[in-house]
Amino acid sequence: MTNNRAEKTEIVYVIQPIEGENYKVLHEEAVALIESAGAEYAGTLYQTVREVNPATYIGEGKLQELKERLEGLELTVLFNGELSPSQTLNISKALGGKKVIDRTALILDIFALRAESSEGKLQVELAQLKHLYPRLKGKGEALSRLGGGIGTRGPGETRLETDRRHIRARIHNLEERLKETERRRAYQVERRKKERILTVALVGYTNTGKSTLLNALTGANVLTKDALFATLDPTARSFEIEGVPFLLVDTVGFLQDLPHHLINAFRSTLESAVYCDLALIVCDAAGDFRTQFTTTLETLRGMNFSSPYLVVMNKCDLASAQTDDAPRDAVFISAKEKRGLEALKRRIFQALEEKFVRATLFVPYTQEGGFSALRPYFFEQAVEYTDDGALIRAVIPVVYAEKFRGYIKI
Repeated sequence: MTNNRAEKTEIVYVIQPIEGENYKVLHEEAVALIESAGAEYAGTLYQTVREVNPATYIGEGKLQELKERLEGLELTVLFNGELSPSQTLNISKALGGKKVIDRTALILDIFALRAESSEGKLQVELAQLKHLYPRLKGKGEALSRLGGGIGTRGPGETRLETDRRHIRARIHNLEERLKETERRRAYQVERRKKERILTVALVGYTNTGKSTLLNALTGANVLTKDALFATLDPTARSFEIEGVPFLLVDTVGFLQDLPHHLINAFRSTLESAVYCDLALIVCDAAGDFRTQFTTTLETLRGMNFSSPYLVVMNKCDLASAQTDDAPRDAVFISAKEKRGLEALKRRIFQALEEKFVRATLFVPYTQEGGFSALRPYFFEQAVEYTDDGALIRAVIPVVYAEKFRGYIKI
């Protein structure tokens, strides 16, 4: 079996005029993806073209140059784009049978390594099968051309050794199982709404520190790692601001040019962000935060996201300065150093303040029995006992405010 840590990967990067200098960011991403998959970056072959070759993605001359460059070397070839099934097969044949993968296959491979929940594993396997199915010819050829190692790992690997008919049946089975999980998730969302639990979703680029922020705000112990897609499965933890409970949800990270069919594949995982009460768009203050912010917002809006959001500039301890071109009203924090968290909590509460009423309640001792039934409907912040009754400083959800009309002290 291939030693994944020793597997070397060569990047083929096609630069089109519309990209400008953006290709440098995408190339850095490709290297980070290779390392996150446990492989080793070997080098990059660049080619500037007006349009990609429909048969082999790059021109015949460049393909021959690549073949000569890789002659006698054992490595995988990563095209930092999306290859069609025919392009994948044609390129592999032209390179003497070398394993050829595209950006989508590599991302799915990392997803396969990261998925821990049953839903996450189902989503990964389904996405892998849908990606690989059109690339398989006849019976039993699934892994013969692809080989082992990155781009071919995951829950679906053993099943890919069977025929295409079995794979079609497996895809149908996975889709049905995921529909059932989605129904359960919808039920959970509805239950939270009924219980008036406000949800705050952490969204943003992968590796911007969302899981570190979740740990810092909630005291949880979620995996944090300096790698792309370190957390794939959604994680929910509760935390309080001014005695009011909130549910904080961490979601899978985004990448620039993350293929749309991958977004759709993990749509149910991301729905916690789409239907949240408030989103925290987490950006790396020391990185290309403009691209991170734009990519995240565009991706969410493509899923009909319409919730309010705050921009959180994390890792400010690593940034040289809080630049003037940061998104307007951004909150600067360091989740790792736990700096700026109180200011962030204040901003979260302010953003959701319209959902609450602050009030001082006066409860005569003679009415304590009847008032006790209302306790589940407000959040007590302080209480003072007087000769005649209790003065309670409270935060009340707007939907329940009418219940307290007779107790509010004017």
